[in-house]
Amino acid sequence: MTNPFLLTRVLLRFNDNDKTDDFLEDLSAAAFTPDGSLWVGSDELLGIERLSLIEPYVFGAHQSFFLGDFVELFNQDDEIDIEGMDYADSYLWVTGSHSTKRGKAKGKKPQKDIKRLAKIKTDANRYLLARIPVLGGELMKSYSHPDNPDERLTAACLQKTETTNILIEALKEDSHLGPFVTFPLPSKDNGFDIEGLAVRGDRVFLGFRGPVLRGWAVIVEIEVAETEPGILTLKEIGENGSLYKKHFVNLQGLGVRELCWHGDDLLILAGPTMELEGAMRLFRHKNLLDCSGDSLGSIESGDLEVLFDLPITPGRDRAEGLALFPCLGQSNCLLVVYDSPAPARKVGSDGVYVDVFRL
Repeated sequence: MTNPFLLTRVLLRFNDNDKTDDFLEDLSAAAFTPDGSLWVGSDELLGIERLSLIEPYVFGAHQSFFLGDFVELFNQDDEIDIEGMDYADSYLWVTGSHSTKRGKAKGKKPQKDIKRLAKIKTDANRYLLARIPVLGGELMKSYSHPDNPDERLTAACLQKTETTNILIEALKEDSHLGPFVTFPLPSKDNGFDIEGLAVRGDRVFLGFRGPVLRGWAVIVEIEVAETEPGILTLKEIGENGSLYKKHFVNLQGLGVRELCWHGDDLLILAGPTMELEGAMRLFRHKNLLDCSGDSLGSIESGDLEVLFDLPITPGRDRAEGLALFPCLGQSNCLLVVYDSPAPARKVGSDGVYVDVFRL
């Protein structure tokens, strides 16, 4: 393991309005598209944000896109809790956390706080996994493929059920994850919580912050097919006709906080589960694309490599989003966005610095 090399910082500038604090304080995902746009998501909103390079190391010209304009949401009120983004084959992919949440003690009236801690809430929009075509920095509902006019690219999301989606239904009978889905333990209680997304073709890899099982984090792989416009279903890809594969990764007790492809290797941002503060560590998984079934990956097996630890600022600078970013002559650097940024990262009322590390 080496110390991280902070190559530079990049300034993100957002429109100054009543949602600006959500952009500055709650960034949770990032992705670049070939036109040079930087897309970011907040875990408090119902849309995603596009930023463009307006001068060296400054992204601005902020535009918001409401996801309900492109795919069907459960409702217009619940947050999606966007936790992962990726770009692949002309599509921008987005996932919600698929998690429940427990009431938070506010520290003022003990009896009310005790009652709050007993309440578990589900926001239906969190069960979103969607892909949306991108053309010239604009999200589209549908358009003809630029290289194959007979093929249409169409916005779609994983098929919903009455309250969740078909992935959650498939996992209910799983020997490892089933109990966390059937009895939905909240995310901050080591419960079910998707926080990483990486896509290769129609193969989708979802990294879980929780549950962490006896020190092993989980990445679930699915393969999707669009059986009708706007609807993605699951293909059989696992053993005995399973609709998913499970990849267990020993991240030294940490959970997955984001995923990002680096060539054919998968970069895994790992961090504490629940409400713990601690190390944020970057791993490289070298063989995940070659796994034909469920797998175990560890440093000892040679599948995992520790790259570096991110600097720790207790209570602040929680790394949440990763995206490859060519910078200062380096073809593949890693841009990292943060939830709860330290005050020193903020610039005025509408700007925040994010980091670029050399890989």
